[in-house]
Amino acid sequence: MKLKVTFVCLLLTITAIAQHNSKPKEMNKKTINPNLPTIGILIFEGFLTNEVTAPLDVFTKKDTKGEKLFNVILIAKEDKMYLSEEGLNVHPDYTIYNTPKLNVLVVPSSMNPEKQTKDPELINFIRQENKTTDYMASHCAGAFMLGESGVADGKQIVTYCSGSKNLQKEYPKLVVQDDTKVKVVKDGKIISSNGNLVSYIASLDLLEEMISIEHRKHVEEELLIDKLCK
Repeated sequence: MKLKVTFVCLLLTITAIAQHNSKPKEMNKKTINPNLPTIGILIFEGFLTNEVTAPLDVFTKKDTKGEKLFNVILIAKEDKMYLSEEGLNVHPDYTIYNTPKLNVLVVPSSMNPEKQTKDPELINFIRQENKTTDYMASHCAGAFMLGESGVADGKQIVTYCSGSKNLQKEYPKLVVQDDTKVKVVKDGKIISSNGNLVSYIASLDLLEEMISIEHRKHVEEELLIDKLCK
């Protein structure tokens, strides 16, 4: 009898665990302050870490009074973990289907950008966000996604070092800048960079435009960038 009871209890426990694991897990959404601008950073499999952490670093820094100035969120196609090129596992805050109103969309890159340019859902997301955002930013090969979406047609744009000719060839409507001479370029609402650590410079340039040069200097001090330049 005891054996039967133990077996039944074990069976019920296994069933309960299986049912729990089969339930879809809801994404833990970041709380959005509606009074603050929202920076959305797109992520996908194989994203380059620096190009995500740079805007995170820059836009999450508080002002001299200790006040937050932005909501900063990560956005992806699916509610799951994404692995960066460098091996960092990241979970998005929102998906492209439930993203709150953005003021800025940041598009990083990967080592295989054609996977993103050939994804119609990601490209359509960029296209739709361009209608309501104040700024669209790309780093490195993220420029190819902007090119594919058409949101930067007629605009000056730059991409990764040695990628300019290929970007211009694939998207002739872009005004591609020489990546050997230009590291960051802003044309209207489009701001782009060579990527990698240059993503910090582009993020700081955008921060300065959105807030002030004084706040930019404050953030640079917080990041100890001034020490790197000495």
